[in-house]
Amino acid sequence: MLNTLRIYEELKETLEPTAAKKITEILGTIYEELRNTVTKEDFRELKGVILDLAEAQKRTEQKVEELAEAQKRTEQKVEELAEAQKRTEQKVEELAEAQKRTEQRLDSLALRVEELAEAQKKTEQRLDSLALRVEELAEAQKRTEQRLDSLALRVEELAEAQKKTEQRLDSLALRVEELAEAQKKTEIEVAKLAKGLQETRGELGGLSRSMSYAFENEAFRKLPDFLKEKFGIEIKEKLIREDIGGKEINIFGIARRNGAEVYVVGESKLRLDERKDKRVKEVFEELENKVKAVKAEYGNKDIVKILITHYATKGFLNRAKEKGIIVIQSFEW
Repeated sequence: MLNTLRIYEELKETLEPTAAKKITEILGTIYEELRNTVTKEDFRELKGVILDLAEAQKRTEQKVEELAEAQKRTEQKVEELAEAQKRTEQKVEELAEAQKRTEQRLDSLALRVEELAEAQKKTEQRLDSLALRVEELAEAQKRTEQRLDSLALRVEELAEAQKKTEQRLDSLALRVEELAEAQKKTEIEVAKLAKGLQETRGELGGLSRSMSYAFENEAFRKLPDFLKEKFGIEIKEKLIREDIGGKEINIFGIARRNGAEVYVVGESKLRLDERKDKRVKEVFEELENKVKAVKAEYGNKDIVKILITHYATKGFLNRAKEKGIIVIQSFEW
């Protein structure tokens, strides 16, 4: 008879109760099935096999415990990995957000790059323009240097000419001193001549005045008849030389023309020539000033203006006629 209780107790010492119970039941069943078919020797062999199986089961359970411990460690690792995964996912989200910001910055940078590219293009255009300008300036500088070389040569020539000029000036200075001495002597002689000329002018002036007075005196005798015969002007009293309003009137008289009283105001000149414009103007102005002096003295009288002369050019006669002045030449009376 198989003592299953004892087997169970023995197995429980090395196995879990459940496993020991299960093996005991299996052995009981096997025993009942084999009791009539196997020998005692076979049974002992079977018992040995069962013991081997029990030992293998023990080792299996030990392995299972080791595997359970390994599983526990694995689960702990998995938890750590899950936590790491969670941190990784959070990091990925942060990286995604950073990527988004990076893309926004890249878009902004792309726009900025386009602007910089456009600015670069403009800069290159300006550089091309500047390069052209630099070439022009370089060419101008080259021409300037050529001109400077030419000027330097010219300056050297001028310096040489200046040296020669200074030598000539030294020579001229000596000559000037000689001329100054000669000039001094000449001035002394000129002073003597000027004094003589002044005396001569005084004598000529006196002679000219004498001739003018003689000419006027002759006119005083000849004019009354000439004026009456040619112009119908009858002198009431003799013609005189008179000072009126501070003006010396060479020829002055009261006359009648066409029954009306008139005043005769005249000047005497040895020669009247319109080609001497300045003197002609002075003659007309002088006569006009004397007419004004007479009117200021005698009132707004009718004035007959006359000029007497030895000779008057045709041009002067025409200009005098335009001004209403009677010109009488000495050969006419």
